[in-house]
Amino acid sequence: MTTDVVTTQGVPAGFGPTARPAGPGVGTIGVALASAAAFGTSGSFATALLQAGWTPGAAVTARIGLAALVLAPPTVFSLRGRRGLLRRKALPIVLYGLTGVAGCQLAYFYAVQHLSVGVALMLEYLSPVLLVLGFWAWTRQRPAVATLVGTVICIGGLMLVLDIFGDAHLSLTGVLWGLGAALGSAGYFIIAGRADDELPPLALAGAGMAAGAVSLGALGVVGILPMHASTQEATVTGRQLPFWIPLIALAVISTAFAYLTGVVAARGLGRTVASFVALAEVLFSVLFAWLLLGQLPLLIQLLGGVLIVGGVVLVRLGELRRR
Repeated sequence: MTTDVVTTQGVPAGFGPTARPAGPGVGTIGVALASAAAFGTSGSFATALLQAGWTPGAAVTARIGLAALVLAPPTVFSLRGRRGLLRRKALPIVLYGLTGVAGCQLAYFYAVQHLSVGVALMLEYLSPVLLVLGFWAWTRQRPAVATLVGTVICIGGLMLVLDIFGDAHLSLTGVLWGLGAALGSAGYFIIAGRADDELPPLALAGAGMAAGAVSLGALGVVGILPMHASTQEATVTGRQLPFWIPLIALAVISTAFAYLTGVVAARGLGRTVASFVALAEVLFSVLFAWLLLGQLPLLIQLLGGVLIVGGVVLVRLGELRRR
């Protein structure tokens, strides 16, 4: 989730035009796909750690903390001569860290404890629908027809993902955590959209990760968030590997690299095109869960995921057309 959106003329983030027209090149689209693929590995590496005895709180805190260290040098470089921005933009940075970074990832990690990686991510990607419904309730303005059709398709896709008409037994706890991740993702889009161009996107990402890591660490210290890390070997691709391999991969590939390439893609493609390409994360996540963990959702759940992705695209197109 590296794509930010804008707020124009009082319209909530996520429902306005892009910041600038996009002229996507093949190379930039490749960077965007690399970002989506990197994010798509997070569920598989996280599951390996959780199965090795890590609690979600410990795994997320370690992931965000290590990624914040990796991003610290480029973050400092992006703020050269403008260090005062961190103080003036402290509120959006902290909110970004608590919602889109810490909250979203923590809920997603709890979700993959009870659900397959693919199903958990499909639930998280309902966040654009939540934004549309929230915008409708807040402004009393009916969304575009394409937006409403996309919302209905997303809900239908969710029903297939949950396999409510079949024999699959899903964990209610996992579903609720997955929807919590969707709320955190929606919060990310709102906060990122309200942050003006004065604060570089890379600085927002790096400082937000630091804020998220500190907040989760504080919850762990006071005993609110269970923290337990294990040195047991983790199972990846059917082989036993030292725990630090999936941990470093999670922090460097799934977080630091994913955010950096996402920023490059968003600047090169424009926010709207980049957000479309970012939907490929769902497909990459299912692919990596199959390759690394042997998890493959049911065919009907895969169909539901395709419907969710298609519905989200219609939602975005409808909102752009309405504006």
